[in-house]
Amino acid sequence: MRIPDLTEVMAVERGAYPVPWTHGNFVDSLAAGYPAEVLRGPRAELLGYWVAMPGVDELHLLNITVAQAWQGRGLACAMLDRLVADCGRLGLTQLWLEVRVGNQRARELYRRYGFAEVGRRRAYYPPVEQGPREDAILMSLSV
Repeated sequence: MRIPDLTEVMAVERGAYPVPWTHGNFVDSLAAGYPAEVLRGPRAELLGYWVAMPGVDELHLLNITVAQAWQGRGLACAMLDRLVADCGRLGLTQLWLEVRVGNQRARELYRRYGFAEVGRRRAYYPPVEQGPREDAILMSLSV
């Protein structure tokens, strides 16, 4: 992912989440040198992207998104495969992520991929509209 990708990334992000990342979140992640990639289709259309934060022996997946028109085609798993391969190449042993309690589709995808639910972060996510803050499920995968 590069700064010129962010116009397309933001369009997908806003369509995917009730409380999307801001342009600044992406800029800050790229400026910090966090690994980030975009996935493009045969006509260079944006299919998805991910951003992660490396740790000493782990990688924390901060954002992974598949464009709505491309969901259900295995692209999230393909991006996770890439992340796992990167972990192996870098000698990292754990892949971590948080997911909204209410995002059952994503939670099921991560479980099928092999992630285990290892904790809960109370009131982690900002509220959607005027609702309450939402808990996050902390998930981990040994790689």
